[in-house]
Amino acid sequence: MKVMLLGNAGAGKSSLAKQLLSEQSAVCLSLDDVAFDGSIERRPLMDSIADVQQFMERHSHWIIEGCYADILEPLVSHCETLIFLNPGVEACVRHCRARPWEPDKFATPAEQADHLENLINWVRLYETRSDEYGLARHRALFDSFAGQKIELTDPECYQSLISIW
Repeated sequence: MKVMLLGNAGAGKSSLAKQLLSEQSAVCLSLDDVAFDGSIERRPLMDSIADVQQFMERHSHWIIEGCYADILEPLVSHCETLIFLNPGVEACVRHCRARPWEPDKFATPAEQADHLENLINWVRLYETRSDEYGLARHRALFDSFAGQKIELTDPECYQSLISIW
């Protein structure tokens, strides 16, 4: 298993990765862990790419998930399956609002709640963004991938993917 999950914040990438991991023996890397330097500043792109490349070399079975097309673009040829989670902006907003506390990202539930509206505003820009986080870049990466690829537009169908995996 060498799978990359791509999509907007709130699309269900982390949840799908956890479900896949419950069925398969693999390790997971969230691109959030290599994209930032411990603050709100992005690390140099080449450093993030190098970290992901080292992760892939260290593990024979992996899942990599994130919204960073710029990190995935030079590495996507190493995956066996690219899954594009594209349930629509409103589904992503609902998922963000329902997201449980993420202690690996926020010190307290209150801190996470304080960031929620900024996240929602950012998610709502998905269809108009031209940067590495936007639909246009995600679509281009997905469309250009020559290997096995799956686009999921209905979160209700995510579970059916698990059952056939």
